[in-house]
Amino acid sequence: MDLSQFTQAFFVEAIELLAEMEQLLLDLDVEAPDGEQLNAIFRAAHSIKGGAATFGFTALTHTTHVLETLLDRARHGQLHLSAPMIDAFLETKDALQEQLTAYQAGKEPDAERVAHICGVLQQLAMENNAAAAPVPPPAPAPAPVVQAAAPADEGSSGDGVLVVRFARLSDSECDLLAGELANLGTVLTRTRSNDQLTVRLATTCDPDDIVAVCCFVIDESQIDITREVADVAPPVVAVAEPVVPPPAAPTPASAAAASAPASAKESSSIRVDVEKVDQLINLVGELVITQSMLTQAATVLDPVAYERFLSGLGHLERNARDLQESVMSIRMMPMDYVFSRFPRVIRDVSAKLGKQVRLDTYGKETELDKGLIERIVDPLTHLVRNSLDHGIEAPEVRLAKGKDATGQLLLSAQHHGGNIVIEVSDDGAGLNRERILDKARQQGLPVNDAMPDEEVWQLIFAPGFSTAEQVTDISGRGVGMDVVKRNIQEMGGHVEIHSRGGQGTSTRIVLPLTLAILNGMSVRVGSEAYILPLSYVIESLQPLPEHLHSITADGHVIRVRGEYLPLIELHRVFDVAGAQTQPTQGILVIVQADDSRFALLVDELLGQHQVVVKNLETNYRKVPGISAATIVGDGSVAFIVDVGAMPRIQRAQAASAAALAGAARRTDALAS
Repeated sequence: MDLSQFTQAFFVEAIELLAEMEQLLLDLDVEAPDGEQLNAIFRAAHSIKGGAATFGFTALTHTTHVLETLLDRARHGQLHLSAPMIDAFLETKDALQEQLTAYQAGKEPDAERVAHICGVLQQLAMENNAAAAPVPPPAPAPAPVVQAAAPADEGSSGDGVLVVRFARLSDSECDLLAGELANLGTVLTRTRSNDQLTVRLATTCDPDDIVAVCCFVIDESQIDITREVADVAPPVVAVAEPVVPPPAAPTPASAAAASAPASAKESSSIRVDVEKVDQLINLVGELVITQSMLTQAATVLDPVAYERFLSGLGHLERNARDLQESVMSIRMMPMDYVFSRFPRVIRDVSAKLGKQVRLDTYGKETELDKGLIERIVDPLTHLVRNSLDHGIEAPEVRLAKGKDATGQLLLSAQHHGGNIVIEVSDDGAGLNRERILDKARQQGLPVNDAMPDEEVWQLIFAPGFSTAEQVTDISGRGVGMDVVKRNIQEMGGHVEIHSRGGQGTSTRIVLPLTLAILNGMSVRVGSEAYILPLSYVIESLQPLPEHLHSITADGHVIRVRGEYLPLIELHRVFDVAGAQTQPTQGILVIVQADDSRFALLVDELLGQHQVVVKNLETNYRKVPGISAATIVGDGSVAFIVDVGAMPRIQRAQAASAAALAGAARRTDALAS
């Protein structure tokens, strides 16, 4: 049997089990551990071991075997848990993650790393054994004499013998399952009849664990497990008290009933390759474009003569929109996928810094496109580590300020219009305005004491900027915040910072919900059509002459409700011929990007609609000022404007024009 077709499913499930194991370990109360949590951690390790053994991943099998041995003792109360032991378990989780990554890449894991982590676990077991060495007990009082029942078979464990039956098996499946059961205990007998296999197994494993492991080979419906009753005389008990019988072994029917909710939950979802989902989204996008073309072509038809056709076209448009939204929702994932990573980060970093931090999360169920949710992890990690290092104070400092010794870090996510707003907040010391300005002056940045706080906070995003007094492995090199801003901008979003001295800092990331579709405003510049992302647009207006003010020969600002905004002429940025050059004869679209507002001069507003985003760099090349492209209703290509890049492009063009003018003046002076 070729198992390679199942390896990817194993990797996906193993990664999920490791994430679940980490979360359970972080939530575990060392002083009073919850039995269900310990059982769940054990089952996760055991399931990974079973799958690893099936696929021949030796290092992974060995490591999880050592880990589950400790976990098994812990859940049976034979092992005293401690904080260093939880640290070792978390380190083992990281090592298992590395091993999975190596096997996914078709490589063997680092043997030294495997030996190290197994040695750590074995040392823990030895230390615990030494600590738990029993003191010779006092002479026991006379007790009732109990003649214990003989074991059912040699080699059976304290949990007895399980009878595992499999139905509808091939020869290869029989061999695989028998070998797998040998990893879970001692195979006492093995009987094959037609396409059925019966195995008597002495094991300490729960039936649910055995089912979980065997499901890597066959379906759960093919498995039936019962507990065997020992075929020996009952124990003779020399006591007068009544004997309380042990709980009855679960019947196959009751076991099936107990597992029904889990099976129902599992059957309510399916695993689908992301590439298939992306292909489906692309096809729906093409369908929406085709529908737009039909709608555009139908505008010349007589509404009376073609009433039924136009009515059907309207239904098609509504259904296409619903279909597009439904398909897009398949790629949406809850923010809990991101937030669940940070309890471990906060635990490790705060311990290293000697700080006490409590993490609160809000809006974990808020959904974001899978492509964006994977790219937001690194920026959020930078922000969280900055809050821990620079923001939240040490316990003694907080107590001196009248604060709680434990700092609070809040991660929140919520929908706001067509965007998602992700916030990282702390109740720490806040940003130091004077220190930031001093550092900016040292780096030669253009600053002044009259700058508003919002502009001062944006200075920390400058490349190489850091106010840390010393470089550590957590921060201080000045390579984090500029990466955060650049990554967010590449995702079509922006970053906002709000801070108050002594009260904390809040960093807000505003992102579009998805990069596959876009709510846009179509504008005309000359004979060209452009799309402005609607999330940037504030308003549009036609200015009066008294509202315009010249600052250079070609530079203007527009006064809007007492605020002076830079004016950027799109026809100059993209060198479009035949466009309107007089601002009072065109339309000004007021936009906001990166906490700054400015006006874009266009000829005409064409309308608002959803557009299907096509990657221009993949299909053509990168064009300055253009983030992507789309196909509009008449079949032509319209460019989506990179609004955030407009001020930079205008400054670069102005500097280039000034340099050319200076060169021309020098040439004229030499000629004269």
